Amino acid sequence: MDYLLVIVFGAIWGSFANVCIYRIPKNEGVIGGRSHCPNCKKKIEWFYNIPILSFIFLLGKCKNCKKQINILYIVVEAISIVSFIIVYYYFSITLTTLLLMILSIFFIIVFFIDLKHFVIPNELTFPLMFIGFIKSFDPNLNANIFPNFINSLIGGILGYLVIWSIIYFYKQVRKKEGMGLGDAKLMAVVGFWFGWFSIPFIIFIASVCALLIVAPSLINKSRKMSSEIPFGPYIIIATVIYVSFSDLLKF
Repeated sequence: MDYLLVIVFGAIWGSFANVCIYRIPKNEGVIGGRSHCPNCKKKIEWFYNIPILSFIFLLGKCKNCKKQINILYIVVEAISIVSFIIVYYYFSITLTTLLLMILSIFFIIVFFIDLKHFVIPNELTFPLMFIGFIKSFDPNLNANIFPNFINSLIGGILGYLVIWSIIYFYKQVRKKEGMGLGDAKLMAVVGFWFGWFSIPFIIFIASVCALLIVAPSLINKSRKMSSEIPFGPYIIIATVIYVSFSDLLKF
């Protein structure tokens, strides 16, 4: 029964993540207003808006215009459900669980917005910085994952400065913009949440992941060296790896 509630909870928040992914880049509010079909613009009735089940029932098509629904919607909801299940499995009903669930939803939103629009909105990073630092004052949180407030503060500053330095020196050498400050703010989020000791590992793994994904397309010339590459998703993937192996990586 507990896991059923976790699945429902994850599906609901996954559906909300879809709203954010669609509306935030358009500067639309995420609280008010009914969901509508991006194609025909008609409002979606609540019973056609049930996470995952509605997609299956409608065979992946809009009820009104029959236009294919983007598979991204069900992917986001599925990722949200899986992340909630994993967090609950390892940490049960604790404040650590709640915090990691909040972080996972924010990360899902950031991941897909940056992947599609090459931007990481301040509306997402600033609240995460605040939560990440404030939670570090609670001594009862899982110490294997979350740092104390000193490590958190140093981590936030270091995370931002490392990426900012890369941006600065790249611009000096290449005379053009490289990474965006959104990536620096996202690394600040990581630092505030997981401490300064997480920064070297996460930057290294993120860079390796980006290289492994991008290198083949550069080799076969389907992508140019000057092409935009969203780095945020790789930071998030690396952070998930870090949290998964945090017990082994502590020093």
